[in-house]
Amino acid sequence: MTTLTPVLSAFWDDDASWSMATYEREGGYGALRTALQTPKADLIQLVKDSGLRGRGGAGFPTGMKWGFLPPDDGGPRYLVVNADESEPGTCKDIPLMMAAPQFLIEGVAITSYAIGCTHAFIYVRGEVVHVYRRLLRAVEEAYAKGFLGKNILGSGFDLDVTVHAGAGAYICGEETALLDSLEGRRGQPRLKPPFPAVAGLYARPTVVNNVESIASVPSIVANGADWFTSMGSEKSTGFGFFSLSGHVARPGQYEAPLGVTLRELLDMAGGMRSEQYGLKFWTPGGSSTPILTAEHLDVPLDFEGVGAAGSMLGTRALQIFDESVSVVRAVSRWVDFYAHESCGKCTPCREGNFWMKQILQRLEHGKGTERDIDLLLDACDNILGRSFCALGDGATSPVTSAIQYFRDEFVAGTHTPADVLFPPEHSLLFAPEVAAK
Repeated sequence: MTTLTPVLSAFWDDDASWSMATYEREGGYGALRTALQTPKADLIQLVKDSGLRGRGGAGFPTGMKWGFLPPDDGGPRYLVVNADESEPGTCKDIPLMMAAPQFLIEGVAITSYAIGCTHAFIYVRGEVVHVYRRLLRAVEEAYAKGFLGKNILGSGFDLDVTVHAGAGAYICGEETALLDSLEGRRGQPRLKPPFPAVAGLYARPTVVNNVESIASVPSIVANGADWFTSMGSEKSTGFGFFSLSGHVARPGQYEAPLGVTLRELLDMAGGMRSEQYGLKFWTPGGSSTPILTAEHLDVPLDFEGVGAAGSMLGTRALQIFDESVSVVRAVSRWVDFYAHESCGKCTPCREGNFWMKQILQRLEHGKGTERDIDLLLDACDNILGRSFCALGDGATSPVTSAIQYFRDEFVAGTHTPADVLFPPEHSLLFAPEVAAK
């Protein structure tokens, strides 16, 4: 497999690719017209038949999630789009919203119609002000063209869309913490059940989906379920963004069928940045997924293939690290992040990440003991499966997998600093004079 499947990224290189004029020229909002003439139950079944799975990391079947909503009781129900992309290494939703936001807006309209929602929300990561402004403009254009608002395209369907900027908390990427934040409260995970499908935003039935999941809906409606299932693998159908970053020649977004391998993606990305250092380790789905190594180059990048290799597909954020990088230092930086971003609601995550941070810093500076390695694993055992939400679980993934594959480097941390074993200047992505500017 050496071909890409540009669907959501098909016209990113066009002039003003983000504009309504460009989107309509490429056939935009034709799917909405089709959807508005289709029974709602048939739309939900279409998405189920396509096999579309959540593109935010969990991989839960999207159509099934829509089908979990209880019968209409006459009260409001909501669609909330999770655009709080904050996972280290993950950068797919933000480029999509910058380059072609109307995919998302049309997907919101179709999804809202299918589930009986008349007010949808897009919760955007607060730091990306440029994306927030672009989405606001895209929503304005959709209102002006009659794709949002009252009596959309004469169908009798009404829909308002609110774009909400978060306050920069990683925990708000967790769907129930996002809902609390959207309601004006501190973003902390809720106890489940009840699940959002039953009591979500304002205690009403709510669907929470990732940006890429919703943006994929128009093409499924326009082209059919068979078209979507013709790509990808049997249980992981369709296409998705694979975000290559780090020590690759051409980092960027590669929209490809699920099941593509890292070897194939690296070939398309020009290989590693230099011949001096080979591939050492990589993340298949951001820093909260167990790392993989060069021996996993041919693992199919779908939910089943990556799972069988001992990791998770996650957000398909492929961070590529070559042999110049200290695994201990990389994992220490990730745990620093999780310790900082823990909301503090539960003891395992709050205390566990704090203590893992201290242990990793000792090992990074060559001041650890061999007991520290077992202490790290013990801390992971007390966090994994005992935290209130997945943040704690995710923080343990890079630690346990790094010790599994590179235990010798952790042992070396008992006597030699990481920057002696792996001088940081060797792993710079840019020459020192460029990095200093």
